[in-house]
Amino acid sequence: MSFDANRPDLTVGVIGTGAMGRGIVQVAVAGGINVVMSDSRPGAAQEARDFVAKMLARAAEKGSMTQEDAAVAVARIKLAASLEDMKPCHLVIEAIVENLDAKRRLFAELETIVSPECILVSNTSSLSVTSIAAQIKTPQRFAGFHFFNPVPLMKLVEVINGLLTEEWVVDALMVIGKRMTREPVRCTDAPGFLVNQVGRGFTLEASHLSYEGVASFVDVDRVMRDVGGFRMGPFELMELTGLDVTHPASELIYNQFFQEPRFRPNLIMKSRYEAGVLGRKTKKGFYEYDAEMKPIVAPEAAPPAAYPGHVWISTAEPAGHKVLTELLGKIGAKLETGPRPSANALILVTPIGEDATTCAVEQQLDPKRTVAVDTMFPMVKRRTMMGTPLTDHVYRNAAHGLLASDGVPVTVCRDSPGFIAQRIVAMIVNIGCSIAQSRAAQPADVDKAVTLGLNYPNGPFRFAEVLGVERVYRVLTNMYRIYGDPRYRPSIWLTRRAKLGVSLLTPEP
Repeated sequence: MSFDANRPDLTVGVIGTGAMGRGIVQVAVAGGINVVMSDSRPGAAQEARDFVAKMLARAAEKGSMTQEDAAVAVARIKLAASLEDMKPCHLVIEAIVENLDAKRRLFAELETIVSPECILVSNTSSLSVTSIAAQIKTPQRFAGFHFFNPVPLMKLVEVINGLLTEEWVVDALMVIGKRMTREPVRCTDAPGFLVNQVGRGFTLEASHLSYEGVASFVDVDRVMRDVGGFRMGPFELMELTGLDVTHPASELIYNQFFQEPRFRPNLIMKSRYEAGVLGRKTKKGFYEYDAEMKPIVAPEAAPPAAYPGHVWISTAEPAGHKVLTELLGKIGAKLETGPRPSANALILVTPIGEDATTCAVEQQLDPKRTVAVDTMFPMVKRRTMMGTPLTDHVYRNAAHGLLASDGVPVTVCRDSPGFIAQRIVAMIVNIGCSIAQSRAAQPADVDKAVTLGLNYPNGPFRFAEVLGVERVYRVLTNMYRIYGDPRYRPSIWLTRRAKLGVSLLTPEP
């Protein structure tokens, strides 16, 4: 079917005028598109129109558009008295409550009103596009068009084709998304689509490692900000979005994937959700808040004044040995260069996906003197270290004092395969690879969606390029070996490319 997505008189219907609906209206009219607004609550559409007018006037005041353009944009908005007013629309976007039956009823009625050429889409963030379309007569013209909140600030829009969606529909939505000044990405219908699926790696793995007692919430957040390069840590993010949003979405994705272990929820999130300890909106969550809604966080303790006499660095990981040797050489540590540590030397290992205990046992090192240091990430803003359960506090303090002696803070976590950052980033990469393997989306679109929709410093595939595909693969295989948990099994997409020594962006014919 031919659909002119660039036609100057393009008219879009928006049903549901809450935060998402009115945001969609704003970017549509700002992009030169006519809009018909509708809401089941009397007066809601007018309220939304007034809100959009105020936002556009504010944009004009800030100089991002002229007052004349703002007035013209507002004039493109028409209020619908009933669904019948959607009849002239070329595209109708549904942005009502996240309820499958309600959405199905709406579209069943809509398809009797609009023309056969009209595209029908849902802004759903969690429901299956295929399931919504299953009971309408024309599923071939139905798709997902998932915007992010707040819409005017979040440039991403996911274009999701259901099982029966025809290609011309997705092509048209890609063009319309750009006309709305968004950055569209394509994907096929899957639980969580792109952004919400990849985002589970960040929040769920953080919850799992904290549940295991590896590190506190604040330490995980500090490491992911300073070491991983994220704008905020996973617990800070869940505080902002609210566990009443994050936890149900996590359970939904887990169950929609038939209990895929990679998406297994965690009791830390569940217990707080059930107790109503949701984050900033309840003034208590993973953090407590003061009267100004600032999180109450104890300052980091000063590092120990202890300093080791001699330091021996394992060569089992040549890259890690080189990084740590160069760093400690600059600090002025007394380094031993023999094949084995002397009797009283501090022993440092640099594992990739392993814990300090495994390193000590497999390398036949004294566990009382062994401390592991994460060298897989830059060690400029923060460093991460951990000992074995037997590491003597004298050696642990000596390692801490040495690593912090140049003023860089050090996070000391309990023994864990993959430390903190290795674990979380490897899970993000692995989920991205599983999306590519299922052909749900292209790697470039996955990276684009994650950086725009989640504000991550890198998408899954870019992270692997920066850290090294083979090293990310080893993080997962070592965690899988030690834990025996299928949550950590590497995606076959990642496995093949790691073994072949090629980029994760390498396509298959």
